[in-house]
Amino acid sequence: MMEEKVREAIVSELERQSESDPSRLRIELDEDRLIANGDIDLLALATAIVGAVAGAP
Repeated sequence: MMEEKVREAIVSELERQSESDPSRLRIELDEDRLIANGDIDLLALATAIVGAVAGAP
């Protein structure tokens, strides 16, 4: 389903951002809930979502 691809893209991108600079962003994932604390690069997040919708790997 498209929703699952978008969800996976969001989680993956936020995990990537958190791992690259843990002092700027912390995330917690609990099943269908995500708690984000910090700065999020919206352009990178939007790019990941568009890629998921367009079928990019």
